[in-house]
Amino acid sequence: MWNKLFQRIIGKTIPFLLLCLLYLAGISAFIFSDAHAKSAGEVFDIASKSTVVILGYDGKGKASSMGSGAVMPNGSVATNCHVIEKATRLAVRYQKQEYPASRQYTDHDRDTCSLTVQGLNAPAVTLGSTRGLRVGARVYAVGAPQGLELTLSEGIVSSLREIKGGKYIQTTAPISPGSSGGGLFDEEGRLLGLTTFYLAEGQNLNFALPVEWIGELPKKHAKVSKLATSTVDWINRAIELEKREDWPGLIAHCRRWTTAEPKNVSSWYSLGVAYHESGQTSRAIECYQKALSIDPEFADAWYNLGNVHRKSGQTSRAIEYYQKALSIDPEDAEVWNSLGVAYHESGQTSRAIECYQKALSIDPEDAKAWYNLGNAYHESGQTSREIECYQKALSIDPEYAKAWYNLGITYRLTGQNQRVMEVYRRLKEIDPNRAEKFFKIAVLP
Repeated sequence: MWNKLFQRIIGKTIPFLLLCLLYLAGISAFIFSDAHAKSAGEVFDIASKSTVVILGYDGKGKASSMGSGAVMPNGSVATNCHVIEKATRLAVRYQKQEYPASRQYTDHDRDTCSLTVQGLNAPAVTLGSTRGLRVGARVYAVGAPQGLELTLSEGIVSSLREIKGGKYIQTTAPISPGSSGGGLFDEEGRLLGLTTFYLAEGQNLNFALPVEWIGELPKKHAKVSKLATSTVDWINRAIELEKREDWPGLIAHCRRWTTAEPKNVSSWYSLGVAYHESGQTSRAIECYQKALSIDPEFADAWYNLGNVHRKSGQTSRAIEYYQKALSIDPEDAEVWNSLGVAYHESGQTSRAIECYQKALSIDPEDAKAWYNLGNAYHESGQTSREIECYQKALSIDPEYAKAWYNLGITYRLTGQNQRVMEVYRRLKEIDPNRAEKFFKIAVLP
């Protein structure tokens, strides 16, 4: 790409492509919805009215466990199974009153349970969905740590793992043991999942079980004791190993998982990720394909198959797999962006632009998509839009060195020499090596 730019610097030009439709549908046509997000206080006011403290007592009437729960639309209370598993008698505390409770549905494998509560008159949560949830979304955890007054912790979604029935959430919102079983809420106060405490080598990783699992409790109900290793245990350990980038450890863990649960789509997907990250591409492909043989609607496996093939130069196959992922989840901005990259690499610039625009209509704060769109506008000769896109990327991520570099080159091509020097000074601060290369190409000529 930048060889062409250098040719333009010394006098050659790239033919200008007049793309009328794209011009009309360009940056100025982006109309992003600006739905009002509630403040943290407003979310707490809503969520706290539907959050309870769960108390467990042993056979002698002594308190044996404590946690949190969320009131469901059918009047039951949802919580983590580990909160209530050792209790002989259960009760729910709400607004300083205690109500007798009993087990309703139990799914130990997913650590999701529900209670029936006598006489409880509390408003129910509004159910949300993890399907449209994206990394970076702001979320709020509401619970009662150590059985104290209800508290609110704020954070973002730091990771999402597609699983059967929804998406498993990792969040930066702090969760304590007493808050397990409480709710994780979005900015509109809708329930996204049940928070669960997980301690990994002295570090607390904050997870939430997807709200969709609560709805599946009646058909998942099993009157069995806690499994030696539940699906949630397997998932939590896999995410912990991924976070540490311990790929040999993750491979070993996931191989045990696929042996223990050979029909679990998440086990094969996680093994594929482990092989992918360790450079064992053929094995990664086999694992993703195995996952898809179990669940053909597992969008993340299609997406990762696309990534594997695009990186190995099989662009047409990558496009096919990305399109399959989008047929399952058409609102995934990351996949639209990757599809745009694949089209761009195959020389289909107009299609790439359409994909980047779609990604940005879903997530207008994606700096990488703005950068990619700028590159595509460069290829189509739309210089002013190219500049707008790089500037937008930098307004989101001021340390984005590649965007500064490309913006500076474009300033050089359009004769904005003062701005070229501004870019050079900025690059010297954030990426000296790239600044040196920029100086030779854009400043010296």
